[in-house]
Amino acid sequence: MTYARAARLMIVTTLCAGLAACGNDAGRQNQTASILTDPDMRDSQRSTRIQDVLARSENPNRTVGVNKYLWNASLDVLDFLPVQTIDPFTGVIQTGYGTPPGGGRPYRATIQVTDPAMDARSLRLSLQGPGGAAVAPGTVRAVEDAILTRARQLRQRDGRL
Repeated sequence: MTYARAARLMIVTTLCAGLAACGNDAGRQNQTASILTDPDMRDSQRSTRIQDVLARSENPNRTVGVNKYLWNASLDVLDFLPVQTIDPFTGVIQTGYGTPPGGGRPYRATIQVTDPAMDARSLRLSLQGPGGAAVAPGTVRAVEDAILTRARQLRQRDGRL
């Protein structure tokens, strides 16, 4: 047998043995189910099987938990700011510095839409001035109100109100 063929045979054998170790063990699965549902057992017992690790992982096909009206309204209201990073899966929009129309002081913003509900609690806004200077709470509140108003307008336009 050649060296390459022996190496391939060794790899295939190792993979088959690894998959066989992940066999169907009903008692073990019931224990896994109880670990996942009972918080006390989850902390006291740890398992190292591949099935257990995969059972505890989050669903990769989970839907995005961001309200589209708040998301689009944030982009509309703060369109004078250059977008640096945007992540619709976590609901975070980070912008660079920009000066609002008719304003003299540049700002940058970080917006987070935390929930699919169209609610003021679903919107988190952070504004910073040059050098990380704090922005007056009234200014932040006014921008939040503008975003919420624009989100209501977008929702009404879609006829879902």
